[in-house]
Amino acid sequence: MSKFLKLLKNIVPLGLGLYLVYFSFANTSEEDRTQIFAAIKQADITFVFLSLVFGALSHLSRAYRWNFLLKPLGYQPSFIIRTLTVLIAYFSNLGIPRSGEVLRATALATYADVPFQRGFGTIVTERIIDLILLFSFIGLGFLLHSELLLEIIGSPTFNVYSLLWLLVFIVLFFMLIRGLKRSKKAWAIKILRFFNGLWLGMLSVRSMKNKWAFIAHTLFIWLMYLMMFWVVTFALPQTSGLSFSALIPAFIAGGFAMSATNGGIGLYPLAVAAVLQAFEVPYTDALAFGWIMWTGQTVMVVVFGSLSFLLLPIVSKK
Repeated sequence: MSKFLKLLKNIVPLGLGLYLVYFSFANTSEEDRTQIFAAIKQADITFVFLSLVFGALSHLSRAYRWNFLLKPLGYQPSFIIRTLTVLIAYFSNLGIPRSGEVLRATALATYADVPFQRGFGTIVTERIIDLILLFSFIGLGFLLHSELLLEIIGSPTFNVYSLLWLLVFIVLFFMLIRGLKRSKKAWAIKILRFFNGLWLGMLSVRSMKNKWAFIAHTLFIWLMYLMMFWVVTFALPQTSGLSFSALIPAFIAGGFAMSATNGGIGLYPLAVAAVLQAFEVPYTDALAFGWIMWTGQTVMVVVFGSLSFLLLPIVSKK
């Protein structure tokens, strides 16, 4: 049963994405599709290429920043190995959502001898920090367009049962850890070592020496995300005049779409187009912008991710 549920968890987002591709096609007339393809053809490829450059810089900065978390643990994999594992993670997430984090820690353990649990702990820390930055953008978006963002993410509702389940899970988890500490069995010791390593990896942010450099790279990564989105607006005449105020809600909508389906397949162009349409961008041009943005970044991840799978064993000599 658990295998079936895991299979569903991996297949459903991909199936939803493919359905949304069909939905996008089926709900546009032949004339609309002609206008969309015409807009894509007339797009200035220079700005699309510039967007890819900003995307690549964000990946390189993430790989460089990772060393600040690994160094306090006593590990310093080379920059090229860290970069290749980061690119593999993005590529993996296109196929199976959120599998990239596990594969990234596994690759680092295989090719740089960093224990999986410690490497994964640093990745969890990264994701928490990324979540904080995402919420910062959402906060900015609410200051600019609160009603529009509520429509995008849905009106938040308080569910007391969800809170109770979360509290039960936390209590059971700490009871499990306490029981493992008392046990002398080999399997219990191994599990406890795993959680200890994971915890040490997450706490590495507290003992890092380059905190300001870490913060600077974090801000740079998210600035690059915003820049790679912004420059593509200049690729089409209809979106080149968009204000910063309109850019933030569309950027947030794209971010949610990326996490909802495999790499945003199907959903990303629809979500971005829905927001841009609210700012008086014609739907066909807004949809063309979404497809240009998504296609460019996806092609980059596929190409670099595939190469990384081939290069990592060669670079690490394993």
